[in-house]
Amino acid sequence: MQAALAHCAEAASDKNAEDLIVLDLRGLSDVADFFVICHGSSDRQARAIAEQIEAVLQRELGLRASHVEGRRTGEWILIDYVDFVAHFFVADIREFFRLERLWGDAPRVDPLASDLRQIPDADRPPVGPERGVRGEIRRDSARRS
Repeated sequence: MQAALAHCAEAASDKNAEDLIVLDLRGLSDVADFFVICHGSSDRQARAIAEQIEAVLQRELGLRASHVEGRRTGEWILIDYVDFVAHFFVADIREFFRLERLWGDAPRVDPLASDLRQIPDADRPPVGPERGVRGEIRRDSARRS
């Protein structure tokens, strides 16, 4: 998890993502453990950020997204990696939805810190059935039960 968040943040920064934050949702939500949120100055830049992150995580860690939404319009692109969900916006759409405010109780984590020991790996058992972005029970977690 640490490596994935670090690669995600670095890839977004390489494409000049703005106001990059990572929210630690553990204990607050069953949707994901972390949200990565940033924006670009245009839909083209938001798509470029998303494409860069997908390519880097696939190449460096062999990770493939379990679900992607919004790529066509590029105003809000959501990439679900199960343990974390990355959100890429254009600035005005990000301001409208304000995910940071919605998840205001979630602590912020510095994904670009050289020492990521502040993010323990998710080796604890799940609290309940894992849920997808839309609240559905994930097939892989249902099989473990």
